[in-house]
Amino acid sequence: MAERDPLTAEEVRTNLERWKGWSGDTSRIGKTYQLDYYTSIKVINEVAEAAQRLQHHPDIDIRWQRLRFSITTYSAGAVVTPLDFTLVAQIERIASAHGAKTAP
Repeated sequence: MAERDPLTAEEVRTNLERWKGWSGDTSRIGKTYQLDYYTSIKVINEVAEAAQRLQHHPDIDIRWQRLRFSITTYSAGAVVTPLDFTLVAQIERIASAHGAKTAP
């Protein structure tokens, strides 16, 4: 399977089970973290670098004490692909390194 091939609903569910706090369906996956604004900016900058290396960029929403990443592969027709989960792994690594917690 190529990195931009759409995943089935079952494949998305199976992949989501590996990542605490991530949810979604075949069109989009996402997670909200709880952390302060300044740390959120650091996380965003590091995620931006990882995303640029992958040529795959998440939608990002920053609020008071909340940072949300939402991911879909627009170039494949706005569906979830293996590339989305490659980006999830990068986001998780970066967020964890900064002490981010899953938002309640």
